[in-house]
Amino acid sequence: MTDSIRVYQITDKAACLGIFDSNTPDFFDRSERDLLSDFLDSPIGAYFVVERVGVVIGSGGYGKQDGRQAGFTWGMVHRRHHGEGLGQLLAEYRLSSIEKSGEYSEIEIHTTPKVAPFFEKFGFESRKVKPDGFAPGMDQVQMIKQL
Repeated sequence: MTDSIRVYQITDKAACLGIFDSNTPDFFDRSERDLLSDFLDSPIGAYFVVERVGVVIGSGGYGKQDGRQAGFTWGMVHRRHHGEGLGQLLAEYRLSSIEKSGEYSEIEIHTTPKVAPFFEKFGFESRKVKPDGFAPGMDQVQMIKQL
């Protein structure tokens, strides 16, 4: 199957919220849904969706942080498509976009301990862990990748 990545459009919002819902509570806390919904109304930075045969099955982006730092935003793949390489496709696409821009010297991501090993494969290093940083029982790991 051919997967493609394109720029997010507001008409993708319901699909992105469905992707979020498919990953709750294992990867996101239900309390984060309103934050995502607000973000999707007016994404900060670049935000993309992964499509397969016209169906949105993943999303993620990045935005400018302080100085020359980019930050990954709301990356996710629909649960039924986990293990198909879409997370890697999306991460590589975002990394390539950031590197090609020439605007950044590092990338930051906040994720969970469960997902941190995935990002280590791309050169991200854990910097600190904030207990209950996302929600009670869901720690937040700050990771940085130098460019």
